[in-house]
Amino acid sequence: MEEKIEKVAEVELPNDDNNEGTSTSGTQNKKNDRKPRQQKERRQRQSHTKQPKLYEEEVISIGRVTKVTKGGRHFRFSAVVVVGNKKGKVGLGTGKANEVPDAIKKAVQAATKNVVNVSIVEDRTIPHEAIGVEGASKVMLKPAAKGTGVKAGGPVRSVLEMAGVKDILSKSLGSNTKINMAYATLNALKAQKTVEEVARLRGKKVEEIR
Repeated sequence: MEEKIEKVAEVELPNDDNNEGTSTSGTQNKKNDRKPRQQKERRQRQSHTKQPKLYEEEVISIGRVTKVTKGGRHFRFSAVVVVGNKKGKVGLGTGKANEVPDAIKKAVQAATKNVVNVSIVEDRTIPHEAIGVEGASKVMLKPAAKGTGVKAGGPVRSVLEMAGVKDILSKSLGSNTKINMAYATLNALKAQKTVEEVARLRGKKVEEIR
């Protein structure tokens, strides 16, 4: 009888060892599973951290379009946004989406792709008078003396301020559609050329032009 009991004990012992091995391996697997989760959380935190913006942005207009169907009314929104660094770079963009924030986000992305350089004299005004045209809108821009300020309103003012113009006179000569006025202002700014640029194009010295 004693021999039988010893044999049973001998058989049961290795089973206990196996159980311990499986339990330790299970804990190791859990630890290994935690690592990729922690890495994923770190990546998400890094992606959510705010990056410094290259350009400031301002919404010029938001439009709503209603589509009436059998199921009810469906709304879509369009946004016009101007972006700039107030140091001679400015861009315009439009976006459409089912929600206002999405439309603004698309407009900002489009505007940053369309950023152009604008010629500014003395870091405050434009070199010469110009008229920008877009559709039925006409916008006239004139350089102004120091301390005049931005004499403009609506979308014209938004575009000029984002471009970094501080002293200027303006006048709307056509339609008052916001998007067309904004693009007309941008076209007038694109047409600006400094004396140095004109001299280089004509192959002359600056003194000869003045």
